[in-house]
Amino acid sequence: MKEELEKIYRLYAEDVYRYALSICADRQLAQDVLQDTMLKALTEFGKFRGECSVKTWLCAIAKNLCLSRLSRSERRDLPLEEALSASSEDPYERIFDSDQALQIHKALHRLEEPYREIFSLRVLGQLKFAQIAQIFGRTENWARVTFYRAKEKLIAMMKEEKL
Repeated sequence: MKEELEKIYRLYAEDVYRYALSICADRQLAQDVLQDTMLKALTEFGKFRGECSVKTWLCAIAKNLCLSRLSRSERRDLPLEEALSASSEDPYERIFDSDQALQIHKALHRLEEPYREIFSLRVLGQLKFAQIAQIFGRTENWARVTFYRAKEKLIAMMKEEKL
């Protein structure tokens, strides 16, 4: 068991650290989250069901630890997708409760198609990428890439408005 956990640490520590850093944008906090993630993995390894990869499981633990450490005001500075997934409320309500609601909706209104519809179907409609792909008659990968581009365009528009 000890050897397995040491192997897991060697294989995934850097990835988990970078993932935590991308969420919290603080090196010390990311390092703390990495250590807490590995400790939690050690204590809860028996609960790992194998429904996903070990790396995915560790990153999920790290994400939850990061978000639990960030205050509500710090969550506003998270990337758009992370901010929308930071609480358990309905995504549509989260947008309207956010200080960024008007800015998000203005940017979304200016976004060209199919980006606007893809973003709306994914975030507001909570559809899976496979369902979005089926609606458009395209591949799931196309839906993922288009959503990613829509999100990046929205973030860029929102940053421009702040300048």
